Amino acid sequence: MFDLPNNDWNHFVSSEFEKDYFKSLEEDLIKAYRKSSIFPPKEQILRAFELCSLEDLSVVIVGQDPYPQPGYAEGLSFSVKNGTKAPASLKNILIESGNYPNEVNPSLVPWAQQGVLLLNRTLTVQEGKPNSHSKMGWQYFTLHCIDYINDFKEKLVFMLWGAAAIALENHIDQEKHLVLKSGHPSPLSANRGLWFGNKHFISANNYLKENNISSINWELPTNTFNREPTLF
Repeated sequence: MFDLPNNDWNHFVSSEFEKDYFKSLEEDLIKAYRKSSIFPPKEQILRAFELCSLEDLSVVIVGQDPYPQPGYAEGLSFSVKNGTKAPASLKNILIESGNYPNEVNPSLVPWAQQGVLLLNRTLTVQEGKPNSHSKMGWQYFTLHCIDYINDFKEKLVFMLWGAAAIALENHIDQEKHLVLKSGHPSPLSANRGLWFGNKHFISANNYLKENNISSINWELPTNTFNREPTLF
């Protein structure tokens, strides 16, 4: 069912493929895709690894699971396809990163291509049912991924937003990496003062520059999909 990312993640991913939990997960997913509408499309489940190689990795952003609405999920945490209206949490992320939600493309692919791993804890979801695949086995896969990154990389920035992501903190060596924590970007958290002003995007670039690592251009391309028509 799964293709390897065809880059330097292959060793990690192929080793997980051979484990009993993943074989069971794959069987469950084959059945799920046959019976229901599952997001993202099968070919995009491991897209976060395809777009961001291990060698280029500098920032890890952890999300929960894909958007359960049709046409939204594209295999990257918090990101939606261009031409789609940004959900509320993504709007808050765009604002904090210095983008204007109504003026930029909402896809975070440009971030991934610069070395940002946009990793959900659960990589698939059933239509209309958030967290529906959270007990299938993805939690083992993504936790093993965090452990693997922690062991084999140095001087990464981990952005942990909300309780579920912050729970990963104990798996990260904070003498080797920078861990940034805040409330989740959801309106519920943001309206309680737990999101805006966390300065994670600024702090991340400052840390990368201090360690002679290329910073991330958080500015996204101008929206070319939903503009109002003009006469000229």
